[in-house]
Amino acid sequence: MAKKINFFVEDVEFTLKNKQNIRTWIFDTIQAYQCKAGEINYIFCSDEYLRKVNIEYLQHDYYTDIITFDSSEEEGLIAGDMYISTERVADNAEQLATTFEQELYRVLIHGILHLIGYADDTDENEAEMRALENKALQNLTSNKS
Repeated sequence: MAKKINFFVEDVEFTLKNKQNIRTWIFDTIQAYQCKAGEINYIFCSDEYLRKVNIEYLQHDYYTDIITFDSSEEEGLIAGDMYISTERVADNAEQLATTFEQELYRVLIHGILHLIGYADDTDENEAEMRALENKALQNLTSNKS
């Protein structure tokens, strides 16, 4: 399977900037965990679109910023579809007093961490995941300079 990161937009006006830098950062992050990248799809959408996905596939009736579906068929291969609500990312950025871009990058890598095998289902796991997100975000920042 060829490694490829795709970005799609569903029902929102959205343009992702610096796509190539983001792809490189994601590939580098995956390799740092001794994994290989397969096909990874990000689908940017609205709150309502993602809520419908959440209800249909996970039987959860609430808004969220990202839903990750793992499609890898072998150990150590990172592949899947990640639906991201740009509205939720904007709201979270405001609540966390950060930029939309920083929160978006956090969510992008959050999905990758799920595909690698990390969970955020307990307070302890959530804290570990947040630390791993921060580490990955530092790598993105240092690669930009």
